[in-house]
Amino acid sequence: MAYELTGKVKLIQDAQTFGSGFTKREMVVTVEDGKYPQEINLEFVQDKVSLLDALEVGQEVTVTFDIRGREYNGRYFNNLQGWKIQAGAGAAAPAAAGKPPVSDKDVPADFDEFEDDIPF
Repeated sequence: MAYELTGKVKLIQDAQTFGSGFTKREMVVTVEDGKYPQEINLEFVQDKVSLLDALEVGQEVTVTFDIRGREYNGRYFNNLQGWKIQAGAGAAAPAAAGKPPVSDKDVPADFDEFEDDIPF
């Protein structure tokens, strides 16, 4: 199931590539939630990393993401994995490297197997 959130980009991390070839990049979006704004960390993996290239800190975005969860050594972890970004009021991200918008059909069938490569 896909979820969406809208807010302002607070931080865009550099991409990280692990020995297995797994690549991820994280961003933080500040979402106004009543009296206390929430700072939401989202990660983009593999070919979705490039979606962050055209973004700037302070830019208003709507991010579409999936919630991923797993168990490791008796502890449970959740991640918000982004796969689509719209900048501003519903417009596509500024010239995202000339690529068309991304949809569910663009996610590889073996996407979940990459979670085992994450080192935590």
